[in-house]
Amino acid sequence: MRMILTMALLFTVSTPALAEEASAPPNPLSPLIGVWEGDAGIDVAPAQKKTGLPPGSAATSPYFERITITDGPSATNASEQDLVSVAYHQQVFRKSDQKQFHDQIGYWIWDKKNQKLIDSFCIPRGVCITAEGPLKHPGEFAVNMLRAAEASFAAKNAQTRAFEISMKLNGDGSLSYTQKTDLFIYGRPFTHIDASTLKKKG
Repeated sequence: MRMILTMALLFTVSTPALAEEASAPPNPLSPLIGVWEGDAGIDVAPAQKKTGLPPGSAATSPYFERITITDGPSATNASEQDLVSVAYHQQVFRKSDQKQFHDQIGYWIWDKKNQKLIDSFCIPRGVCITAEGPLKHPGEFAVNMLRAAEASFAAKNAQTRAFEISMKLNGDGSLSYTQKTDLFIYGRPFTHIDASTLKKKG
């Protein structure tokens, strides 16, 4: 899965807390920690053969989902890159049959020194991605893929050529995102789109 990942996360960051801490920089992703649920998602994906639609044609599926975000570990790379993180687990279910059709486990990682966000995740299709990007301005991140690790079948039959996601923590406390994935599947290109808004559970 070859991806370009663009992610915008908007939330309040405490400037004094970020000012100084040598070994364990504070985590600006902490406001995202919690369990988020939404039931208004829309998925536009390439139809599979068993659906009765022409393979690769647009199939629209409303979905509900849960994203569980927890405090992640810190790490130091090569004695000089100090990282903090949150871990996330996204589970997505199709409304029509209540079945799960997407599962994603990963980390959003903050590199304070270089002002970069790293997204590192895997999905159970034989695909893992690492992406990073600079801090554009306080609370907004743009992240692009560095590299993907794909199983041979995915690389040959369901290649992802580009990926974008914008994510925002809104003023009303909801979390919204829109993402676009450019695929080459069933012998032709397809733009796969997902969008949803979630609320944090109490």
